[in-house]
Order: sequence, then C-alpha cells, then structure tokens
Amino acid sequence: MSTQEHPLGISFEFFPPNTDAGREKLVGVRDALARRAPRFFSVTYGAGGSTQARTLNTVHMVRESGFTTAPHLSCIGSDKGALRELLARYREDGIDSLVALRGDLPSGMGGSGVGQLRYANELVEFIREETGDHFEIAVAAYPESHPQAPNLERDLENFARKMKAGANLAITQYFFSAEAYFHFVERARALGVEAPIVPGIMPITNYAKLARFSDACGAEIPRWIRKQLEAYGDDSEAIAAFGEEVISRLCQRLLDGGAPGLHFYTLNQSAPCLRILDNITG
Repeated sequence: MSTQEHPLGISFEFFPPNTDAGREKLVGVRDALARRAPRFFSVTYGAGGSTQARTLNTVHMVRESGFTTAPHLSCIGSDKGALRELLARYREDGIDSLVALRGDLPSGMGGSGVGQLRYANELVEFIREETGDHFEIAVAAYPESHPQAPNLERDLENFARKMKAGANLAITQYFFSAEAYFHFVERARALGVEAPIVPGIMPITNYAKLARFSDACGAEIPRWIRKQLEAYGDDSEAIAAFGEEVISRLCQRLLDGGAPGLHFYTLNQSAPCLRILDNITG
C-alpha cells in the first residue's frame, strides 16, 4: 500500500545541527528526502529554548526546499512574551505549521524554569488566542503512555484535552508495537478525538543509541528485538539490515491498518528512511 493513498502522507523530523559540517550534511539529507514529496519537515526545539537560534536557522534552511516546515515550540522555560514574539516572527517568515509541546525542564533549572504555561494544552490555547487559525498545530501522543503519566487513562485524558484545545493533528512518540498504536487510537476516538494521529517512526541503525533514547522517553523495545540486536554486537551492517526489516514491516502494518501517514525521526540521516520507504511503496 502506498503512502500516497493516505491524506497526510509522510513527514520527517530534523534536529538543529551544532556545527557547520552538520548543517552542510543536513542540506543533502533535506534534498534527498524532499524527493519523496513529504507533507512537511519538522525541526526540534531545545529545552528552555536552548537551541532557539539554531532552530530558526535550520527552519529557514529547510524551507529553502520549498516544502512546509513546522518548528517545534515548547512552553517550558518560556514566558508568554517570548512565545508571542516567536509566533509573530514565524508568521512574518511565512511559517504556518507548528509542533506544540510541553517540553522538558533543562537540567538545573528546577521549578523556576517552568514558565507561565505548564502544559501543552495551555500552549495550544495560547497559540489559538494569539494567532487564530493561522497555524496548523500538531501535538505529541504517547501510545505506550507518557513516561511521567501516572497511568494510561490519565495520559489519554491529557491527550484529549490538548487536541480539543485546538490541535489539528497528533504525532506519536516512536514505538515498535502496532497494537499499542491501534489501541491508543481506538481509546482516543472513544474520548471524542477525531483528528489524525500520525505514527512516529524511528529507524533502527544503532542499538546503543536506540536503547538510550528508548529508556529516556519510555518507548518499549520488545525483548525479541533487544536480544537480536544484542546478538549482532558491533556488526553495524547486520543491525541496519535487521532494523530495516523490522521497521518496514511495522510501517506496512500501520498503513494497512489505516494509519494516516508516517512521521520519521530521521536523526538527520536520509538513507535509513529512504530504504524503508522503498520497501513499503515499491
């Protein structure tokens, strides 16, 4: 089944490079992925705005491809004045899509760094109050529950709250269980959420990095996947081949089950995403 059959198609996330070499590499990654006609590119935003300048520079660089670019916007560590200024700048720059997130506290800031808006639903409400319907707003979803949520029920209620605050779509944290995604969507629909919930996809290329990311964000790596990746040791080619097979099957299962597209966490690499797309659209 081709992603062309799904209204939201595909999208890709980048993070702002911190070196000139990284920025130059990302131009090539952008161009390679742009050939797949993504619906949009998103650009991450550091905790407390720590990478704001690099985010702005990356947003402008990505937009040169001619595709919609959606900057991440975090309310933690930002006051309303700073957010209002940033929204105005994005409007002036022709940006009309955002990914609105609560964000994480920068280390060492404690409660003093929370800011005037504490949760993503408050950020979505603020964006709507300030800019009306100018921005298409995406928010985060957690099929396996947010790592700080007391339980899945509370997490679903919080998710529904920010969707009803004015979000247009949701992008999930990555996962490896299609059943977890479908269960989450079913429960969200029962709470009145009708907007698209796009599955987030993390290609598997490096087991150590994947384990570190997953432990931090609460994404469950199934035991059989962990054991197989451990068995490959330092064989990067075997890890990449196995990861490509696993994620390609996951993507096909999601699309066959009605997922409205795929959002790839690229880690600023194009090749793993392109191989997966070739497998599911070829």
